[in-house]
Amino acid sequence: MNIYRKYKEIINYLIVGVLTTVVSLAVYYICVITFLDPQNAIELQIANVISWIVAVTFAYITNRKFVFESKNPDMLKEASAFVGARIVTLLMDMFCMFIMVTCMGLSDKIAKLMVQVIVIVANYVFSKIFVFRKK
Repeated sequence: MNIYRKYKEIINYLIVGVLTTVVSLAVYYICVITFLDPQNAIELQIANVISWIVAVTFAYITNRKFVFESKNPDMLKEASAFVGARIVTLLMDMFCMFIMVTCMGLSDKIAKLMVQVIVIVANYVFSKIFVFRKK
């Protein structure tokens, strides 16, 4: 219990991150199994965008409540900062994948795992410093 108290924020962040990943994958798979065709490039990206929007919404709500325990009354400003930070890390993800896979020829599966570590750390830092900072 002492370890949990000491590292509560980081432990909760990791738990919420796993749940956010589950939400993202579930929404994506529901989209492509029920009403979007993943063989169609545009529909594939639509499914990806829908899953990203739902996952970021879920992540904001759970990070606000369970990880950073924010009491900020200006939720619109806070949510906008959260989405902005997630867009930055999405672009980081895309850039790193381009460099590692397209330029360096690494396996996309291995590159994605390596990039996710960078993205998870960046999401936590951006959330801590720019979104849910304590007054």
